Amino acid sequence: MTYRVYSGPRGSESISPLEKDRHLFKEFNLLEEAMSWARHVNEGGRVVLLIEGDDGTRLTKQQIVSALKHPEADMGLGAA
Repeated sequence: MTYRVYSGPRGSESISPLEKDRHLFKEFNLLEEAMSWARHVNEGGRVVLLIEGDDGTRLTKQQIVSALKHPEADMGLGAA
């Protein structure tokens, strides 16, 4: 399974599927790894805009922020 974490400069808006090719991304084998990277990116002055997985998982910027603020809550981090 592969999860792609798309990022951009702080203040960037959410991205549409057509805009993905214009954004940096990093791939991970596990969703937990992708979320850990998202935390690292957000703490480093950039922002994660989208996480997509081969399994149909699609987390928007807002869902990612919410999940990082409340990791103990079930944020519905399964396939969308």
